[in-house]
Amino acid sequence: MIELQQVTKSFQIGASWSQVLAPIDLTIDKGSLMSIMGPSGSGKSTLMNIIGCLDKPTTGQFLLDGVSIGSQSDRQLAKIRNEKIGFVFQQFHLLPRLSAWKNVELPLIYAGMNKRERQERAYSALKRVGLVDRLHYKPSSLSGGQKQRVAIARAIVNTPSIVLADEPTGALDSKTSESIMELLRELNVDGATIAIITHEHEIAAKTDRTVYVRDGKIQEETAS
Repeated sequence: MIELQQVTKSFQIGASWSQVLAPIDLTIDKGSLMSIMGPSGSGKSTLMNIIGCLDKPTTGQFLLDGVSIGSQSDRQLAKIRNEKIGFVFQQFHLLPRLSAWKNVELPLIYAGMNKRERQERAYSALKRVGLVDRLHYKPSSLSGGQKQRVAIARAIVNTPSIVLADEPTGALDSKTSESIMELLRELNVDGATIAIITHEHEIAAKTDRTVYVRDGKIQEETAS
C-alpha cells in the first residue's frame, strides 16, 4: 500500500540546503499497525508528512496504492487526503466554537456531501468512539480523552484506509492513553492501516512493528 523508494527531503535555509531525510526505503503493508519513534529533530514528523501527502519528497519516489505521489497536483493531493487518510494530532485541532458533531462533520462538508448524509455519518463515527452522549458539547466542555475521541471520529468519518496519529496520547494520562490505543487497535482490526508517531515506548510496544528514525535515517526496525 505504502512504499518509499530512496526518499529524501531537504529544505532551503537562506542560500544553503538542509537535508532532513536521508535516502529512506520503507514499505507499509495494508492493514498494518505500526509506530514510528525517534528523538526531536530526527525527521519522523517530516516522514509522516510525506506519508500523509502533506508534503512531497525532494528526491526518490513515494507510491500510495501504486500511484506516484510526487507527480500529483496540490488539488489531487487534497483529494487523496480527504478520501484515503485520516489524521489524529496530539493537540486535537478541534474548532472551539463547534460542537463535537459539527467538528466531525467538517471533512464531509469539504467532500461536498449533503447535510443529511454527513450528519448521519458523523453521528455513526461518534457512536463508534463512544461519544453519542456528547454530540452537542463544545471542546471546552470535554475532557482530554473525549477531545481525542472526537478527533479520532473526525479522522475516520470518511472511512479512510490509512490513519496517521501524531503523538495521539502525548497529552493524556495513562488510563486514557490505554483506551485510545484500544480504539486505534479496534480500527486496525476493522481493516485500517494505522501508523503512530510516538515518544512513548509503552505505546510503541502495543503496535506490531516499530521503525526507529534518527538523523533522517531509519536506524532499525523491531516486530512485537
